[in-house]
Amino acid sequence: MTFHGKIGLIDRQIMWNRLLAVVEEQAQVLQRTAFSTIVRESGDLAAGVFDAQGRMLAQAVTGTPGHINSMALAVGHVIAHHPLHTMKPGDVFIHNDPWMGTGHTNDISVTTPCFAGDRLIGFAACNSHVLDIGGMADWTSSTDVFMEGLYLPIVRLVREGVVDETLMAVIRANTRQPVETIGDVYSLLNCNEIACRRLREMMEEFSLTELDELAEHIIETSRQGVLKKIAALPKGTWRSEIALDGMDEPIVLKAALTIADDGIHVDYSGSAPMTKRNFNVPFCYTLAYTSYALGVAVIKDIPNNAGSLAPRTAFAPEGSILNALKPAAVISRAQMGLMLPDLIFGCLRQAIPDRIPAEGAGVLWNINARGPRTSPPVFGDEFRVGVVTTGGMGALPFRDGLSATGFPSGVRGGSVEIFESMSTVTVWRKEYRQDSGGPGQHRGGLGQIIEIENGIPETFIFGNNLERLRFPPRGAAGGHDGALGSVRAATRDLTVKQLHDIAPGERLVLQSPGGGGMGDPRERDRAAVRRDLENELISAQAARDIYGYEP
Repeated sequence: MTFHGKIGLIDRQIMWNRLLAVVEEQAQVLQRTAFSTIVRESGDLAAGVFDAQGRMLAQAVTGTPGHINSMALAVGHVIAHHPLHTMKPGDVFIHNDPWMGTGHTNDISVTTPCFAGDRLIGFAACNSHVLDIGGMADWTSSTDVFMEGLYLPIVRLVREGVVDETLMAVIRANTRQPVETIGDVYSLLNCNEIACRRLREMMEEFSLTELDELAEHIIETSRQGVLKKIAALPKGTWRSEIALDGMDEPIVLKAALTIADDGIHVDYSGSAPMTKRNFNVPFCYTLAYTSYALGVAVIKDIPNNAGSLAPRTAFAPEGSILNALKPAAVISRAQMGLMLPDLIFGCLRQAIPDRIPAEGAGVLWNINARGPRTSPPVFGDEFRVGVVTTGGMGALPFRDGLSATGFPSGVRGGSVEIFESMSTVTVWRKEYRQDSGGPGQHRGGLGQIIEIENGIPETFIFGNNLERLRFPPRGAAGGHDGALGSVRAATRDLTVKQLHDIAPGERLVLQSPGGGGMGDPRERDRAAVRRDLENELISAQAARDIYGYEP
């Protein structure tokens, strides 16, 4: 099939769909070859294809908003540091600069220029989370970014097909998990190579020599599609705020959301200033979750690319917690960033209440543990593993919230069997947490109860870096709040964000938060209450006292 002159509309759509297939294969290759459990089991990654100008054309559905939407900026940063005329076939660039489209140092970004012969046709880019990049073992204790592990600027990892073994040696020497971390780097390289190969095949099949015309179609069609959806919304400005646990004192985030004819803008002025703790958020990550929240509430079915992202804008004052400046500590930026959708939904609920959920658990409840592999311990031989666990999503105006889900992060809950196989820890219990979903006409999603213990007579270390321990997910329209989270070991309260020693024979019990409810609980469908009671999602007391249900 050969094209002469302009490409027809149907052909453009076919090519666009092919690009979406390319990036999904790219993401699947990354996930299946990754060493990091949070990538392999939970999909904490992003993958995309960009044109020769660095504009994102297609992005994989597999992945997380924090990775996906911040990665959209990464290729532009690479081009700014390494101009196009300096790039050669076989070059690959790597970095983990939090302010250049990763968010924190544990996210590594790889960008591969795609060539057809000697002609640059586009880029493949990806990023994923590695479990250890050096730095402090306690994720709650860093006070600047230089304490948070190896900091890679945007540099060539591969030059004309030859891997820079010196740089690889530097990466290997700066991680407690050299095999896993280097394996993750190769998984990033490999998935981009696949994406470039598939891009070339697509272009050869359709006899394309460049992507310019297709890129303009994708970007402008998407931009216009988003503007059409925005045109149907009420215009105005709405405000909301949310209080988060923080560490030394609560952190308040504020937003003013404006819907106008040319887009939706979110202004975070008035939010807390940067903190000496590591909850600070680079602006790329703030923009990522702002775009995501607007996407799920308003944009929905239009694919992510440079065009569909353009009408979604944000501002946060430099030096605020949502626009932290280097060298701020940012390793735990997700603690704030994942709460932005609930903050934005607080604005949108005033404008379009028929489609916006109540607040949910928000931040993931990750089990991060490390300890000796043997008893007695052998120095240097320890496990370090993380598994994603989740809480409840807020109820929507038309249905219950999802239970034990990663919303709004997009990651899947990790397998406890994998967690056990990579550590000495035994998971004794993992079940829905009864009565944790906020009561309402539509009930909030349930959190979980997870109980773990070391399988050998040695102490293991649990890092508590969790949210929603002081401020519960709020219900809406008369719905009740979801349950607060809690962390305990035997009779000890482990609420404080820090590393905690879990002694041999002592069991750690995590109870993740439930989502807020929507509407008056006494208006809940009686059959739904009976079903919740039969499935032990609510107690008999809650059914009677809150829902007014008598069997």
